Amino acid sequence: MSSFLEQISIRAASNKQHIVLPEGRDRRTIEAARAIADGNIAEVTVLAVPEEAAAMGIDLTGIKLVDPANSPSNERYAETLYELRKAKGLTLEDAQALVEQELYHGVMMVHLDEADGMVAGAVHSTSDVLRASLQILKTAPGVALVSAFFIIVVPNCEFGEQGTFIFADSGLVQHPNAQELAEIALSSASSFESLVQATPVVAMLSHSTKGSAKSPSVDKVAEATQLALAQAPDLAIDGELQLDAAIVPSVGKSKSPDSTVAGNANVLVFPDLDSGNIAYKLAQRLAKAEAYGPITQGLGKPVNDLSRGASAADIVGVAAITAVQSQARKA
Repeated sequence: MSSFLEQISIRAASNKQHIVLPEGRDRRTIEAARAIADGNIAEVTVLAVPEEAAAMGIDLTGIKLVDPANSPSNERYAETLYELRKAKGLTLEDAQALVEQELYHGVMMVHLDEADGMVAGAVHSTSDVLRASLQILKTAPGVALVSAFFIIVVPNCEFGEQGTFIFADSGLVQHPNAQELAEIALSSASSFESLVQATPVVAMLSHSTKGSAKSPSVDKVAEATQLALAQAPDLAIDGELQLDAAIVPSVGKSKSPDSTVAGNANVLVFPDLDSGNIAYKLAQRLAKAEAYGPITQGLGKPVNDLSRGASAADIVGVAAITAVQSQARKA
């Protein structure tokens, strides 16, 4: 386990949260639940048919199993979901069918404070995970947009926060406009502060630094910077900045000498999903960086998505991060 995840796991264990893993028909989920329980990282509930989970031959001591198709909570969940969604045309019959599905059942647990967070996506698509989450949990107070980020930890790196960065949005919002880009910046700064426990320094990235190039995309980034500053005037945020001007002190001083952000950034906000996703994969593959995510931000309560290629260890790591997000939300 990396030093970052070790610290996250220690923080998770210091104030244990309850995490639901809805994809219990997959062996990786059961293995992850065992590791979460053994590591004292969180209380864990797995949504699975108990007989099927037991047949995997993994010790289930200390792990709560719930069959979502036959849960005694289903009637209560269905009535609650119906009240939440009837204005959107959902019938009670449809709600009863939905809460028997593992994703909706898990999100209802979170909504009703019967779990503090959910981790899914090893089996389901991102769109499936987020659809259930947004329909039930909505966005957090004061947040207009759900977005996603990666925590990037680059070994032997002098830049960022001892080599640690947030890259956003690298997983969800494809073509953010200026207002959405500002929202991503503000959410990412908050996420950095709560997860890394350091002061966020936010660079709004572009192929231009302070007007060195002209294009609509440059204008968008510059506008987003001003919108974010208007909402959070005390936040260290600047743009538009090229990547080298954002993280390399000597280049930042040369290209933007009056900026306190240039050369010191640890939160990198990309102009679109293409650039953010490409950047995190470059860092992961060429710089041998650890990449944790995509981590969701902006939901009313923490739900995080997984790659369908996720390992059991990946699920454990995201569960620990989700637990710390829950701690921060309650605080």
